[in-house]
Amino acid sequence: MLTVTPAATAPTLRGRWNALAERIEQLIGHDLLALTARLSIAAIFFQSGRTKVEGFLTITEGTYELFRTEYRLPLVPPEIAAHLSASVETFVPILLVLGLATRLSAFVLLGMTSIIEIFVYPDAWPTHLSWAAILLYLMGRGAGRVSLDRVLGLR
Repeated sequence: MLTVTPAATAPTLRGRWNALAERIEQLIGHDLLALTARLSIAAIFFQSGRTKVEGFLTITEGTYELFRTEYRLPLVPPEIAAHLSASVETFVPILLVLGLATRLSAFVLLGMTSIIEIFVYPDAWPTHLSWAAILLYLMGRGAGRVSLDRVLGLR
């Protein structure tokens, strides 16, 4: 006859841990992760874009000066780079907040992050890596249910 000891029927520490992990996964699913990722990375870029302009999209003289001196990019004149940067940092975050063209928007901001890392602030790689992680998640998994992408049937 087989006897069952209390130790054999009690949940193991690993079993309890895995049950907790599964519950957390249910509570914090892709939709919540995607929404918080979209909002957080959008805020970072949008706030940066607002420092470059006055009013809606009037580039400040200080911004032009930064692109002439500190933010120098190869092959792109500072005036064009300033306008491109301010425009991307203003409009692409709005798309992310709305969850519209999320994968493309994340790709654009990942490209911008790469340019900043390579040509402007190479020592800021920990910050840029954290941005890249968020953007890669959005590129790989999409906007989630709370998005215009979902409403429009876009993947």
